[in-house]
Amino acid sequence: MARSPFALTAGAAAALFVAALVVAPLVAVLAHAGGAGRLSAADWSALRFTTLQAALSALISTALAVPLARAIARRRFPGRGLLILLLGAPFILPVIVAIAGLLTIFGRNGLLNAGLGAVGLEPVSIFGLHGVLLAHVFFNLPLATRLLLEGWRGIPTEHFRLAAQLGLSSASLFRVLELRMLRQRIPGILAVIFAICLSSFAVVLILGGGPKATTIELSIYQAFSFDFDLGRAAMLSVVQIVIVAIAAGLAMTLAVPDGSGVGLDRTVQRWDGAVGQTILDAIWITLSTLFILLPILLVTWRGAANLIDLPAGIGRAAATSLAVALSSGVLSVLLAFCLALPQRRSFEGLALLALAASPLVLGTGLFLLIRPFAFPGNHILLITSALNAAAALPFVLRAIAPGIRAAEADYGRLADSLDMTGWARLRWLILPRIRPALGFSMGLAAALSMGDLGVIALFPPPDTATLPLFIYRLMGAYQTEAAAGASLVLAGLTFGLFILFDTAGRHART
Repeated sequence: MARSPFALTAGAAAALFVAALVVAPLVAVLAHAGGAGRLSAADWSALRFTTLQAALSALISTALAVPLARAIARRRFPGRGLLILLLGAPFILPVIVAIAGLLTIFGRNGLLNAGLGAVGLEPVSIFGLHGVLLAHVFFNLPLATRLLLEGWRGIPTEHFRLAAQLGLSSASLFRVLELRMLRQRIPGILAVIFAICLSSFAVVLILGGGPKATTIELSIYQAFSFDFDLGRAAMLSVVQIVIVAIAAGLAMTLAVPDGSGVGLDRTVQRWDGAVGQTILDAIWITLSTLFILLPILLVTWRGAANLIDLPAGIGRAAATSLAVALSSGVLSVLLAFCLALPQRRSFEGLALLALAASPLVLGTGLFLLIRPFAFPGNHILLITSALNAAAALPFVLRAIAPGIRAAEADYGRLADSLDMTGWARLRWLILPRIRPALGFSMGLAAALSMGDLGVIALFPPPDTATLPLFIYRLMGAYQTEAAAGASLVLAGLTFGLFILFDTAGRHART
């Protein structure tokens, strides 16, 4: 299938679509600006800070995810399935809602400073580089953990049984079985998280703490909003794309094939359960769960009181957001599947560029491209769906591609010997092997689109609004209580979409 004309054609078509979606708007902005602008000393400073915080965020998030994912993978305990579902909550929640939860704990008047003050210690500040890193780890630790759990599920249980029969220690088992899987998955996860943090906007805007914590995305926003320097904004976006392209190239170079082999698809069982290891795993799971879920629970508690009197129009806004999210999710999964099918690293690396490109630049570029033919405001929901699908593409691809590669590596020769091609190969070989990843990917892409406030905020339609834009307008009108209630509705719908598709993927029958 990887070398078939169908796979190559589908992959090439998806790659051309993604490339056009990134390159065409950039070219339009550059043409309208009359060429690229020059970078100032402040822009170079923003570039250094952006690269530093993105690299540290990726390293810390992935390093913490390895022991957490391993602990969850080798333990069975009540509520384990629910915990795995809840691990998706921070990443898919709207950024402003999640940051509000962090501030309730780590903010100036948060629980942490209240506790420090009670024992006579000085308060700590969340603002600055450490605050940005804290927020990025909060968002990306669960994502890295979920992606690593997919890797642990792919190791056949027969290998763990054989390791137990041979009396391998936990360290030896990690070296022999698990390390190779990690070497295959970690480079891609690092590249994805690096790209996420590189283009971070709201986190740095709220928690950066001043001019020293300015990122490229903030500089682009300044170039648009205050200077209207389109050339400089486009140049900064190109720099951002180049950095992510380098990161993607390194990830593809460092990744190695998994080589876990073929199993019988039995439920994975582990026998490396010494008392000390069990206690250590319990500590990792407990601390990580508190770090991830406590801010969300506090935001839910504070917003629940405002659900009684929701503002008029929230139903229509929610329906609009659901339509955008579902169409965006379908498009993102379809593009990721087509890109992964040929098993070409270049196709997979291309997906990161869509995440690296600034949504402000892409939205403005698409506006300029559509304007000669139609009023862009009439098509803003379609534009939003396409850009949201492209933004979710790296995460979706990172979940789907390893499963397709493993299915072809394990059963590809058998399928070839049976002359299984085309739809039959997809139906009986590929789709059953990646069904859980498809459900997870659809839920993730739809949830990310549900909470996005990007290009639609630049060109808001006058007669309709998505739920994030609806909340933004409430906040602008100083209706803070109504905005809090609507935010909780948004959070519930976002997480509900994720749970719906993730559960359906794990329990569906093909």
